[in-house]
Amino acid sequence: MSPIEGRVPTRLAIFHGLGSIAYGVKDNGLATFLLLYYNQVLGMNATLVSLALMLALVIDGVIDPVIGYLSDRTHSRWGRRLPWLYLAPIPLGIVWYLLWAETEQPTFWGLVGLVVAIRALVSCCEVPSVALVPELTRDYDERSRLMRYRFLFGWGGGLLVMFLAYNVFLADGLLNPEGYRAYGLTGAILITGAVLVSALAQHKVAAGYTPEVHSKFSLGTAFAELRESFSHRAFLILLLGGGLAYTSQGITFSISNYLYLFIWRFTPGDLMLFPWVLFASVITCFVLLPKLHARWGKRDTAVITAVVGAAFWVTPFLMRAGGYWPAEGTPQSTYPLFALFFCSNVFSVAAMISASSMVADVVEASEEQTGRRSEGAFFAGNMFMAKCATGLGIFMTGQLLALSGLPERATPGAVPMDTVNTLSLAYAAVVAVFAIAIALVIRRFPITRADHEARLAALSAARANPDAGGIHP
Repeated sequence: MSPIEGRVPTRLAIFHGLGSIAYGVKDNGLATFLLLYYNQVLGMNATLVSLALMLALVIDGVIDPVIGYLSDRTHSRWGRRLPWLYLAPIPLGIVWYLLWAETEQPTFWGLVGLVVAIRALVSCCEVPSVALVPELTRDYDERSRLMRYRFLFGWGGGLLVMFLAYNVFLADGLLNPEGYRAYGLTGAILITGAVLVSALAQHKVAAGYTPEVHSKFSLGTAFAELRESFSHRAFLILLLGGGLAYTSQGITFSISNYLYLFIWRFTPGDLMLFPWVLFASVITCFVLLPKLHARWGKRDTAVITAVVGAAFWVTPFLMRAGGYWPAEGTPQSTYPLFALFFCSNVFSVAAMISASSMVADVVEASEEQTGRRSEGAFFAGNMFMAKCATGLGIFMTGQLLALSGLPERATPGAVPMDTVNTLSLAYAAVVAVFAIAIALVIRRFPITRADHEARLAALSAARANPDAGGIHP
């Protein structure tokens, strides 16, 4: 396929973004509900659950980069990415349902096996899908536009199943096992349908033979080329900054229901409204972000919004600790909380979209050095980082819960206030420290708009005159 010149058609951008619903549903489930379900419903120790998720990520560590590398080397009449998007979503949907169909406490290794299978199959869907971004367009701003659609649909899919969980499946309480099975089935249908529809809608653009890869495949060659790509300084900066961001996000997602139940005392009506607050914040970010990129570029936008988003998020926790926050569980507490969380999420999502779009710009920087385009490898590496960091965040949540002394099968309102206060302050401190670290790392990213456009011109000139040396077509 050839990159689209100028603006990517809106219809194509929408259907491309649709595929990220699968990742959003997965993220919502593993980060928000899984620990609560296996810990408080099935009675599995929180530390054991978080350890299982961490171990699954270690096993997954070899799988993700290989999937990206194989996606780059796929040579078929359907192109490099579409065969993966047609084959992976159905088994992913089946395994996703099985994860939520448990009726008794599973074995440790049984949980590890299910999570490994889900993470590997998600990679088979998400990596080829997001790797299409730098293939569809090489424009600095259009890549950000495609990423905005991906985040819009990813968040939309995750918040849709969250809304259904709070208001339909778990309307009688978050500890209802039957509700989790309905949640799993609905998620499985959404995951499978979204990926298949997205792939079919992009078929005319993405299908077609690509140039064959000249190097013969072997594991040694694969890891040597991956090591060369992943050693690029700009990518290493993104991995570190992204790792910090996704660890913080993993903590927030996995601890969120504990915060809502035990600290902020959300009512069922609050839980019904909250997903809409979050989705409104994502739409606001979708509209606002192009203006921020036009003014500051991707890097500086990511730095500024990461800090501002965290500041809005921790404010109510700090005010509560100082005795300045209204009584939890009242409208005087909940509605200002929604406003602050809305503002926080606008800026936090802006930082995530900016950083994700920056990954696409590393593709040409690496191509300039290696002569290879490795879209799949880079996005697989980025996804592996996100998984590891999210898993680390969930593991850290287990430690925060253990530190606070929150017991299994705890009842909201019956937990000692010292326990609640310890959990609240420890969590706020962790979020603040991570936000500062993220900003300090990302500000060192070396690729600006001017750098990217100059590099595209140099690569184009090298392809037009291969005898002069440099990049070959």
